[in-house]
Amino acid sequence: MHLRRSPDTARPQRRRRRLRRFGVGVAVVVAAVTVASFGVNALTAGRAATPAGLTFVQAADVPTRIRTWGTAGSPVVLVNGAAETADTWAPVAERIAAAGHRVYALDLVGWGYSRRIGPYSLDHQTRQLLGLLDTLGLQRPVLVGHSSGAAPAAEAVLREPGRIGGLLLLDGDALDTGAGQQSAARFLVVPPYRTTLLRLALRTDALIRSVYGRQCGPRCPQLDAAGVDAWRRPLQVGGAEDALWGMFSAGAPGLSAQRLSGVAATGVPTSVVFGAEDDVFPAGTPEQTARRVGAPAPVLIPDAHHLTMISDPGPVADAVLALTTRATPS
Repeated sequence: MHLRRSPDTARPQRRRRRLRRFGVGVAVVVAAVTVASFGVNALTAGRAATPAGLTFVQAADVPTRIRTWGTAGSPVVLVNGAAETADTWAPVAERIAAAGHRVYALDLVGWGYSRRIGPYSLDHQTRQLLGLLDTLGLQRPVLVGHSSGAAPAAEAVLREPGRIGGLLLLDGDALDTGAGQQSAARFLVVPPYRTTLLRLALRTDALIRSVYGRQCGPRCPQLDAAGVDAWRRPLQVGGAEDALWGMFSAGAPGLSAQRLSGVAATGVPTSVVFGAEDDVFPAGTPEQTARRVGAPAPVLIPDAHHLTMISDPGPVADAVLALTTRATPS
């Protein structure tokens, strides 16, 4: 005698079978992706070499890569933002040096070719910056901090106001919020997949050109093969990946609004410059930043985006030179 199952019994059983098949399928896909990820990581494990002929000095505890322009005049120190190097400043630095100043640019710890020595924190970057002033014997330089580099430049003023001649915040608000907020994605991108994604992205010239184009705007020179390598190579040298994961987890360095407001009380002359089309920060950020640090009305460069030192080196250099005329003399 054949007994038929009631519909009320058959449906849950079919549902459980489908769920089991789905779970097995997901497990197989995850296993395959994981094996592929480990394979890609093994094939791309080689690290890029640091270019020959670079100049390094000891700044605090960090062997620090620097570039210099000019041999006379008051000093200006250029502080890079995320993924940038001292080379990023060359078009601006050449103009400032031609106007009669000594110009120095460094690779903040975690970026460029300076030795990767953690922690990659605001405190460490500030100590590196002040250590550079010690090593080079610079008296009351004007500090220019771009993007996330605005924070250590501002913190240096707060720690040692008597040693700084002026502060210019370029395309950066120096805060620990906004562009510097921690991303929830840090909980989702985990080993080994994050390593695979990073290495594949860095090997995709079109992606690097696309990100550069969005951040720099239409006035920026297009990247040739050497230009792509200039942005890619610092992220492929030894220690760069570990530094990136550390900074990705912590978020960009920044100050609280209350602490940043203390810059105005130091008496150090300040200036704020932004690209008028910079979409990295919310609307109104230039004006709020200028008020917070006691600067005059911000300079807004028409039609410029986030990398103003590349798209508009002339106006940026002019703003720096204008600040040098107000800077505290040594």
